[in-house]
This record gives sequence, structure tokens and C-alpha cells, in this order.
Amino acid sequence: MDRTTGGAPTRPPQGVAGAVLLLGVLLAGAAPLIPLAVLVYRYEPELLPLFAVPLAVLVAAWRIARDRARDQLTDPLTDLPNRQALLLAAQESIAEHTEGYSVGLILLDLDRFRSLNDTLGHTAGDRLLVHIARRLHRALRSGGAAGSATRESIDDVFAGLPRHYRGRPMVARMGGDEFAVLLPGIGCPDSLEKVAKALIAELAAPIRLDGLLLVLEASAGVCVFPQHAQDAESLLRRADVAMGHAQRGRTSVEQYDEAQDADTPYRIGLLGDLRRALETGEVQLHYQPKVAFDGRVVGLEALLRWERPGQGRVSPDEFVGLAESSGLMPRLTDYVLEAAVGQLAQWREQGLQVQVAVNVSPRDVLNPGFAQRVAGHLVRHQVPAHALQLEITERLLLDDSRRAADTLAELRGYGVGMSLDDFGTGHSSLVRLRSLPVGELKIDRSFVSRMATDDHDAAVVRCSVELAHSLGLTVVAEGVEDDETWERLNRMGVDAVQGWLVSAALPAEQATAWLRVHRTGAPPVERLGSAADRLPPAIQPVLPPVIQAAQAAKLEIQAPKQQSWAPTRPQ
Repeated sequence: MDRTTGGAPTRPPQGVAGAVLLLGVLLAGAAPLIPLAVLVYRYEPELLPLFAVPLAVLVAAWRIARDRARDQLTDPLTDLPNRQALLLAAQESIAEHTEGYSVGLILLDLDRFRSLNDTLGHTAGDRLLVHIARRLHRALRSGGAAGSATRESIDDVFAGLPRHYRGRPMVARMGGDEFAVLLPGIGCPDSLEKVAKALIAELAAPIRLDGLLLVLEASAGVCVFPQHAQDAESLLRRADVAMGHAQRGRTSVEQYDEAQDADTPYRIGLLGDLRRALETGEVQLHYQPKVAFDGRVVGLEALLRWERPGQGRVSPDEFVGLAESSGLMPRLTDYVLEAAVGQLAQWREQGLQVQVAVNVSPRDVLNPGFAQRVAGHLVRHQVPAHALQLEITERLLLDDSRRAADTLAELRGYGVGMSLDDFGTGHSSLVRLRSLPVGELKIDRSFVSRMATDDHDAAVVRCSVELAHSLGLTVVAEGVEDDETWERLNRMGVDAVQGWLVSAALPAEQATAWLRVHRTGAPPVERLGSAADRLPPAIQPVLPPVIQAAQAAKLEIQAPKQQSWAPTRPQ
């Protein structure tokens, strides 16, 4: 199957069509000269050759205008249509929209091209982009090499189209290392995703450049008119949203999902309300207990709750994800830390010695100065560092493991506890896991909740427990909701559990009452040395000024002691 792709809309007309167009331009431009030419022909025919000059000027002007129009719609490096040409083509395809007709768009971005460009030089980078452009153009024109998976995947999609399909794919360069593929008439997101994966596989074929063998990776976003967007601009912007999500999640290809788009009217309003909620204190913390099998309270996890005025409760996954994608996450994290550490201070004043865990995002940990900000909250409320625990996810191991390990080591140096949350759902390696200074591992509820009925999940939990203990970590199981799961976890050697079987997440007042009911006695008070005193000399941290000031003042702090809440498991 031969499919003509991009470039055609920006080329000058050829053959008979070009001759007719040129003749039309000449006639239109020379129309005012025709009466004069008739008179000259009748009375002074020897002067007729002089009319060749204005005609030559008209031809030159036509060529200049043609080339200028072409340049405005063509990428000068790859000779592919540019962003403007793609938008015009998309608008034309959408204008032809009839019942059941749709337009698909794939936006591709080369992963880590900037570092490659910096290493090899911009000249080599430009040559690489030209090679990529040709490869994409060739893949859509002929479906890739004969017998290749790319050709089979793309041909399968086109073979499934209606017979009246007249769409013509266009490959365009959007700028930098971004390319787009417009596919009029293909409106099934799954079919577009199949084409996108085939194109990414085509780009992944090794490329030899300056004696080096390069293997490129790419991410793609898929968007469809009219299912996802109602005009060409929205189609392009939402494909870009999907592509960004594919890059962040390292999923290769993503279809547009309104829930991931921070720029929809609903999410823009939600973001504005969230900013106001943080200013007015509408966002609340609830606390869910974690208990050991002998009845000791080993801590509580702080969980976010937000009642949006006039809208009801908003899911934490929704507004936390929005905060992370919009740049509001550092402010939200500081808000949570201030509230949690403040509550810890109140509990300690009431004699309730307990540790509170706070979830932090990878963006927080990688943000410069994060460790000092955490220390500032602790010193301001005169709460010892070991009363606070930070929960991180496996995603942090993929972003910048070295930088993350340095920040977490600094926090551990202050005495802050570390826990690896949602273990088993990410893509971490054992080497990276070993490099993080965490003391606790939390098994995700997706495995725990099904382990009583699914042997595979039970095996995952058992292996996770053995792995964590071999690394010297304590293990907490999330999502414990029935007696059988409790018993199985106990036999596997899990150290503590968390879930509805123990308690739901409680507001601060109810959590205080719960702790008072389930404690067995006030813990002793002792003076602790600084966190630096407890570290080997080789890794002595440089404490921030606020910590040094607190140590100089010789603040009296209380040692943590886990509270017993019941002699046996709940009945």
C-alpha cells in the first residue's frame, strides 16, 4: 500500500496544473496592458518585444510569492510541513467533517534528545533530525520495511478503514525534537495508539551516526477529533498533554484523558479553589493508625481531606495530582508538614508520644532545600525529628536516584524516619532500593486486599516481607480489612498493619480520643543527643542553622515510645 504523506501541501503545482496557474497569473497581471499591446501591434509591431519586460517581472513576482508561501509552511531543516501547515491541514480535514468522520493526531517527542544533542553537537543533532524525518515519512508512505512489524501494524490499521476513506497522512515537524502525524479519517484511539507504537518501534531501529550506533526512544500522545477536541488548536494541545503524560509515566504512548489535563475549565476552577483552600485552611488532615500484632501503636499516617464548598468531597488523587502537575505541590507539602508537625506538638503536650507519617512527592524530594524546610517545621514547633516520618514512592527511584538519596540521607541525618510507600507497584531495581536510606517498607493495598483469595498476591507479599527483612527494613501492610488477612500477615512476619480493620482515617480530634483510649501509659522522658551525634563520623551532616540553634538552646525533648492500643487484634 502506497500512501502519500506530508510535504505535498507546500509544493508548487506541477505539469499542466502549474502551466494553467502560471497562465492565469500572467493574464491577470497583464490585463491592463492588453489594450496598449493591441494598439502597438496595429501601428508599431516592432515595439512588441518591450512587453516581455513586464511579463518577466510578473513571472518573477509569482515565483517569489510561491517560494515565500512555501517557506512559511515548511520546516527549513527537514523540508517537512511545519506547525502552521499541520494546523491548516487539520482545519481542512475538520471542515470536511461529516457524520462518522474523524481526524486523528499523533504527537511524537524524542526522549533525552537534548543531552544527545549537547554530547554530539548541534550539527550532528540536525542530521539526526533529518534522518528521523525521513524515517517517519517512509514508514507512513510504505508502512516500513517489507515484513517488519511496523509495516504490518500500520497496514492493519489502514486495511480496517471504510472503502470511501480518502484521508492522506501528513508528517510534520513541530519544532525541536517534536514531530506530528495527522491521520484524517482514523478516529479510533486504539487504532491511533497502534500506529503510534509502530512508529516508535520504527524510530527505535539503530541509527549509525559519525561512527556511533544510536538507539532512540520516543514518547507519543494520541488525540482524536471530535471525541477529544472540537478544533485543530485543541487537537494539537491535547495531544501534547497526552504526550507529556506518556513521558512522565514512561509509558511510551498515552491517549488523551481529560483527567490528566490541567487546563480544562473544571480543573482550572479546581486549581483556583485549591489555592484558596490552602490559604483559608479548608484542607484537613485525617490520621489513620498503624499497629503491630502485639497491640502496640507504631504510628499514624496523615491523609488529606478536602470538602470543596458547594461541590462536596474531592478525591485526594485528583487534587494532589493537579497540584503536582501545576507547580502547587511544594506549597501543598509545606501546608501538610506544618499541620502534621503542629498536631504532633499538641499531642506531645498532652503526653501522647506517637510518630506521624507524611506523604511527599518525588518533586518535593528533588527540590533544593527540601531537607532544610522540613527541619524548619520541626524546630519551629519544638518537635524531635524522629517523631516525623516521610513516605516516598518507588517513582522517586526513577527520576534522579543519586540526588534523591542525598536529600533523604540528609533528612535521615537529622533523625527523620523514612518509609517506601506502595511497594510493588513501581519499577524500582534492588540496587536502587538498597541505595535509599529508608527504614520501613509499605506493601501496597492492591496486593494485601486480595491475598486471601489470590495465591499470586500472597506470594508477592511473602517475597516482599522476606526481601525487606533481609535489607533490615520493617514491613507495614496497607489495606487490611478482614481477620483472615490479619492472620496471614501475622504468620508471614509482617511488623505492622494499617487499614479499616484497625481504624478508618480520623480527624485530629477523634484521633486524639482514639489514642487516649488505646494507650497503656505515659512514656518516660529522656534527653536525646543530636542526630549528628548518632551518625558515624564519616557521614556527619552539616545541620541547618535552625537545628544548630535548637541544639545550642539544649531543648528538652521526649523520646518516642510506641503506644499499646489493645492486647490482641481487633474483634
